[in-house]
Amino acid sequence: MRFVLLATVCCLLWQCSALDAGAADDPASLQNWAEWRGPLRTGFAPTADPPTEWSERKNVRWKVSLPGSGHSSPIVWGDNIFLTAAIPYGPQLPPVPVTAPGAHDNVDVTQKHRFVVICVDRTDGAVRWQTVVNDLLPHEGGHNTGSLASASPITDGTNVYAHFGSHGLYALDFAGNVLWKRQFDRMQSKHAHGEGASPALHDGVLVVNCDYEGQSFVEAIDAASGQTKWKKNREEVTSWASPLIVERNENENPQVVVAGTDRIRAYDLQSGEVVWKCGGLSSNVVATPVSADGVLIAASSYDTRAMMAIDLDAAAGDITGSPHVLWSTTQRTPYVPSMLIVKDSVYFLRHYQNILSRRNIRTGDESGGPFRLAGVQNIFASPVAAKDRIYIVDLDGRTLVFRHADQPQQLALNLLDDRFAATPAIVGKELFLRGHEFLYCIAEPE
Repeated sequence: MRFVLLATVCCLLWQCSALDAGAADDPASLQNWAEWRGPLRTGFAPTADPPTEWSERKNVRWKVSLPGSGHSSPIVWGDNIFLTAAIPYGPQLPPVPVTAPGAHDNVDVTQKHRFVVICVDRTDGAVRWQTVVNDLLPHEGGHNTGSLASASPITDGTNVYAHFGSHGLYALDFAGNVLWKRQFDRMQSKHAHGEGASPALHDGVLVVNCDYEGQSFVEAIDAASGQTKWKKNREEVTSWASPLIVERNENENPQVVVAGTDRIRAYDLQSGEVVWKCGGLSSNVVATPVSADGVLIAASSYDTRAMMAIDLDAAAGDITGSPHVLWSTTQRTPYVPSMLIVKDSVYFLRHYQNILSRRNIRTGDESGGPFRLAGVQNIFASPVAAKDRIYIVDLDGRTLVFRHADQPQQLALNLLDDRFAATPAIVGKELFLRGHEFLYCIAEPE
């Protein structure tokens, strides 16, 4: 193993050519961070140029204390930053008993919680509003590395949508008013480790995936009214992967791709019918698929390791073992962090450790490596990128920044007084880090 760092040269022209049609037709979406994997749904910010170095005394424009807990990523539209949190309050109660088989490292629930959506002013960090959308005693607390607000919000530039799994789905306007809400039945997750799949949104259709230890389902909802467009049961156990919406060509409806233990499935966004499916992942799927240039990458790493690249062109029916599977590997695949696509490469971390690999998205060829990332470990946030730089944050408050060159070059190892499990957001010349305690705006002085 080569003990060096790796990065890549990010080409804005190439990235724009790889966009889905909706993003390419909407320049505003490229300059915001409307969902947790950014405007390309790959982790790459095509128009951003954030700082490389920072500390508590350098390039922190502002930081604001956050209430409660939440591992949901911040999203950004204009001068609005949206987050979610779960805030415990009231007297201590007897712990909610954990009844899930195999439960381990769980957090006891001993208080009621207020589930909130928060809007922060991007310019100065002031909290513009904080809206309580639910108030109850949760039925399970989740794993000690998770939170009751792990699903990230999403926005269409007009409204913001927040999903708390069993605790509801909510649409709010940019003033913090609840426009509609949806309640779901109580969902018991595997090992009682909690819920965390973020919603997807495309052309006025909101999609939520609810895989749990019961009748799993994926549901498409009209974003304007909150009414169900379609709902499909899934023969799946608990997963935490978020849906990914992809477009193959202008003559077909977009597809909703959902990774699962039994099959990766692509649903027609308008009808909900399964277009194609493919087996090969492990149980406990956490990493969300990514897609670019007509190729979809899906991966998992729990009881077994698996990663595959799927050619989306004309895929139909069960494509398991077919030529539509361009390549696959069982080496160093990710468990918690999702993959990052920059240019023609997919980057991924082993399990949630500091071993980084890079493969060509279409051929699967490795470009050197694997690479041990010095200075970071226990990585739960997904990597992000902008310009020619890749950013990886860990639970100990460190962010490693590195660049690709003939000789891979570490640019900085930055430390803040917080812990980071949420994926960063990158907009303009700013990088937003949501920690266990604070939200940071990283930017050079104006």
